[in-house]
Amino acid sequence: MSGQRETPLEAELKAQIAQDGPITIAHYMAQALGHPKHGYYMSRDPFGGRGDFITAPEVSQIFGELIGVWCAAGFQMIGAPERFALVELGPGRGTLMSDVLRAAKVMPGFLAAAEVHLVETSPLMRQNQKIKLGGAGVPVTWHESFESVPDLPLIVLANEFFDALPIRQVQKSEANWLERVVGLEGDQLSIGLAHKEAPPAFAPTEAQPGTIAEVSTIRDHIAQTIGGKIASHGGCGLVIDYGHAQSAAGDTLQAMSKHGYVDVLHQPGHCDVTSHVDFESLARGFETGGAKTYGPVPQGPFLHAMGLEVRAEKLKEKAMSRQKRLINSAVERLAGREQMGELFKVLAITHPDCPMPAPFEGLSA
Repeated sequence: MSGQRETPLEAELKAQIAQDGPITIAHYMAQALGHPKHGYYMSRDPFGGRGDFITAPEVSQIFGELIGVWCAAGFQMIGAPERFALVELGPGRGTLMSDVLRAAKVMPGFLAAAEVHLVETSPLMRQNQKIKLGGAGVPVTWHESFESVPDLPLIVLANEFFDALPIRQVQKSEANWLERVVGLEGDQLSIGLAHKEAPPAFAPTEAQPGTIAEVSTIRDHIAQTIGGKIASHGGCGLVIDYGHAQSAAGDTLQAMSKHGYVDVLHQPGHCDVTSHVDFESLARGFETGGAKTYGPVPQGPFLHAMGLEVRAEKLKEKAMSRQKRLINSAVERLAGREQMGELFKVLAITHPDCPMPAPFEGLSA
């Protein structure tokens, strides 16, 4: 890393650590992604071929359309309310919401009842979303956090949102658990261990020395808040992200730049820093709030059950040869076991009185 030019955030973090001591992994992630001036999401559009990664809505319109069909069915499932909040957490460029609204308009009353609420902290992303959704024909409101979303029946979408929320890490020593922290080694940022024992809440009961475990209190808090609002006001939702179905130890912290993995301390503020989502813990958060959960199930089987091939074939009817190849490639990327189909999971959330949503009755993790 010494050969790389120091980023403004890197200089700021080094000065902070030199003065106050090492910082938690959670604090490092929060600053790397959300620093008001130098944070990764505050100053750039990271999506697409020219960015650092591609999310499913940017791979193909089919993804958002199938999610839109699910939302239309969800609207019926929650009783087709006269008003409801269609909420997206971390909506990126607005591509997913745009595709969802286009697909869901086939459901009578959906667009007339929908109020779109986007939870987005990046000013740049908000501008992109305003352009994308300018002609959507529904009112759109932006929020800094989910807490300010109005008390209405909800349909909530979170695609690659929870992976970017800060985590803390602990590592087992011979005697106890110690928190992993970011400090200085010479004049470079470095990950090491804190000297004092980690709080009991962060430490699993049994593990071999060297084992790393992760916890995200902010993920759990947001899930519990969403679960509480769905339990109180009705609604449903989908969480789509990469991660593991059951809680497990391991270091999943990662960073990406230009579609490739880099060291997690590489040029902070210029790289995407995320971790795998613990879906078991996340589901427990929703359920603690009072909602019911289904899944998680792998993204591939979910999309297939929602009609992935049928929609792809429909698009190919009017496509040229090159377009057909691109559609086939997109289907493989979204649902292939070696692509996004297995690593990415889908978790459904509903009011406890709702029936099991389609297509979960035919799927298993």
